[in-house]
Amino acid sequence: MVNSRVDAPAVALLGGAVGASDRACAGCGGRIADRFMLFSMDRYWHTRCLKCSCCHAQLGEYSTTCYSKGGMILCKNDYIRLFGHSGACSACGQSIPASEMVMRAQGNVYHVKCFTCATCRNRLVPGDRFHYINGTIFCEHDRPGGGLLSAHHSSLNAMMPDQKVC
Repeated sequence: MVNSRVDAPAVALLGGAVGASDRACAGCGGRIADRFMLFSMDRYWHTRCLKCSCCHAQLGEYSTTCYSKGGMILCKNDYIRLFGHSGACSACGQSIPASEMVMRAQGNVYHVKCFTCATCRNRLVPGDRFHYINGTIFCEHDRPGGGLLSAHHSSLNAMMPDQKVC
């Protein structure tokens, strides 16, 4: 299970008379006197204040789903972009903390220690050439068949912490 993942419906639009609320906004700290406010992650928000930490989309207008991980509030697209579909390492299945460095291949996210050749188990580092075949990673020396025709060839250029990708 992904840490702090909040699934639909995570953003609830609450209505009421203007000035009826004495609640403080979790985003700006100001009093919510608007006709509508949002309730998400056990806190109240102005509709303009609940935004994705990466793309700054207003989540109340954008979707009824938001995600929270590593102190970030994210729209679904940015959550998937940063942490993959599950927020877990594609090799070991364990959760990936938001502050941890990751490796990526073909839309999958891996712990640095898990990004290894399936044959020799050597860890691949930025700059290494590798082959990604049917969801399996091979170093350049251990690719099955030895030819490039059946393999997707990639070069690993960068390794970035998830929370700084935005």
